[in-house]
Amino acid sequence: MDAFTAGLLQRIKATESDITRARNEGDDFLVEVEQAELDDLRRLAAEHGVEVTATSV
Repeated sequence: MDAFTAGLLQRIKATESDITRARNEGDDFLVEVEQAELDDLRRLAAEHGVEVTATSV
């Protein structure tokens, strides 16, 4: 796995964790912000052929 792929997957994992934490804290605005970031990261992964495992975020 190259550095780009590893970094992208790490950012996706961290963002998913941030979404979960924001939901648990009841911060709807932060959930929306983090979800937009996650959508962008997943789009970037798809554009570069990086397979992202599905999660329940």
